[in-house]
Amino acid sequence: MSRGSLVRNAALVVALGTLAACGNSATAENSTPRPAPAAQASIKSIKHVVVLMQENRSYDSYYGHLHDEGQPASSVEPTTGNPDPVNAGQTITPFKTTEQCTVADLAHSWTATHQEWDNGKMDGFTAANVDPDDPNGSRAMGYFDKQTLPFYYGLANTFAIADRYFASVLGPTFPNRFYLLTGTSFGHIRNDIAAYNQKTVFQLLDQATPKVSWKIYLASFQVEQLFSYVQKHNSHIAKIAQYYKDAAAGKLPQVAFVESDPFGNVNHESDEHPPANVQVGEKFTHDVIQALVKSPNWSSSAMFLTYDEHGGYYDHVAPPPAPKPDSIPPMLKAGDTPAAFDRYGIRVPAMVISPYARKHYVSHTVYDHTSILRFIEKRFGLPNLTNRDKAANPMLGMFDFTKVSNPKPKLLAAPVDPAGTSACIAAHPSSVTPSPGNL
Repeated sequence: MSRGSLVRNAALVVALGTLAACGNSATAENSTPRPAPAAQASIKSIKHVVVLMQENRSYDSYYGHLHDEGQPASSVEPTTGNPDPVNAGQTITPFKTTEQCTVADLAHSWTATHQEWDNGKMDGFTAANVDPDDPNGSRAMGYFDKQTLPFYYGLANTFAIADRYFASVLGPTFPNRFYLLTGTSFGHIRNDIAAYNQKTVFQLLDQATPKVSWKIYLASFQVEQLFSYVQKHNSHIAKIAQYYKDAAAGKLPQVAFVESDPFGNVNHESDEHPPANVQVGEKFTHDVIQALVKSPNWSSSAMFLTYDEHGGYYDHVAPPPAPKPDSIPPMLKAGDTPAAFDRYGIRVPAMVISPYARKHYVSHTVYDHTSILRFIEKRFGLPNLTNRDKAANPMLGMFDFTKVSNPKPKLLAAPVDPAGTSACIAAHPSSVTPSPGNL
């Protein structure tokens, strides 16, 4: 099944669920100092939390060389590489690429990701990504720098970035996004399409006293819409254009999830999922952040920018063990790698963009998607959803609430190179981005 078909099927489930709802309605490395109690208390300075989760990029694929492009505190990508699956005894080392699109998507299913992790050896990325258009899987070893992603490098050199932020599970999109929303994937290890009754952060926000306002801003479709609670409360769903209006008017909700577009050709799809044009996604992120920075709400906002999972791209840092979220085991099928929900996924980029974010700062504390969930819970006095978010570090070390470090930041532009977009269309002429069947 193509990725476009998968997403469209999910959208159909959402539509059916919405109609039904309307009918029924009336301890790892940690070099970051812990904030003092007074600083923790001043988390109340944040009145608006904005979450933007993009798709399928590892930390090394985007920021493996940030250390020599403005941020020496960032971890250094080694040159050990991965074995060449075609030429025995040879190695494919990380290499700089300026190609805005890949020749094909990369493997990042539960089993493929476990193969890439290889019990901590981090040497299975090339073998897992052998493709007719890339016989030795070398595309998994490519990385971008500020030449291709100038806005992202400017962002990382202005605000706080984490180089020990991991996906929540060694697997694909849906399970990882479930952890952000529910603190668990409740057994799911693949992109299963259904209407889910699992309790989400949105229920917690509505059950708070007083209620915490929330909204999901959509370019088209996203995983939040699979949850029955969201379907029954679809007045909280708005088109992405409304985000820009709300930001400009200073009317952002207390919690906002902003979602890019997973549909369209490689020069329209804005979620950065391979083989989509990375500069198109970067431009989307730029516009969302620029609107927040210019908003009357900026002075009391915190935005979390991250990626759901690594998308098959190489990363050299082995994910550490993680607390099991609950007693629900993985829904394994024949051929799936036997494993449990007791380890984080592959490392991904994550940044805090806020007036209170530490300036030009790198955190080496272990975080995952439930760290963002934990921040929301802590800020608004909400209970935990699972053992995973209960144990998660809420990323307070990336803030300094005692001062405004970024009162009116000037953001770099996010150019979209015409030559690169032409090359992307030439390589992928179909109207919908192809995929091996998993997000």
